[in-house]
Amino acid sequence: MNESGTALPWLVIRQDDNGARYRVGRYATQDEAQKMADTLHGRGHQQLYSVERAGPSVR
Repeated sequence: MNESGTALPWLVIRQDDNGARYRVGRYATQDEAQKMADTLHGRGHQQLYSVERAGPSVR
């Protein structure tokens, strides 16, 4: 809904081979975020995908 994280508190994060981390998307539920991370991981990319709850400092 918005970038404050009120309605979309779950993040999918991609970490590449060099350790750089990028936000892939925001999701309303942990389950929804995990399904996306699993889908992305299942495509055979070398990056690591993880699910994290957004904190106050995440934008």
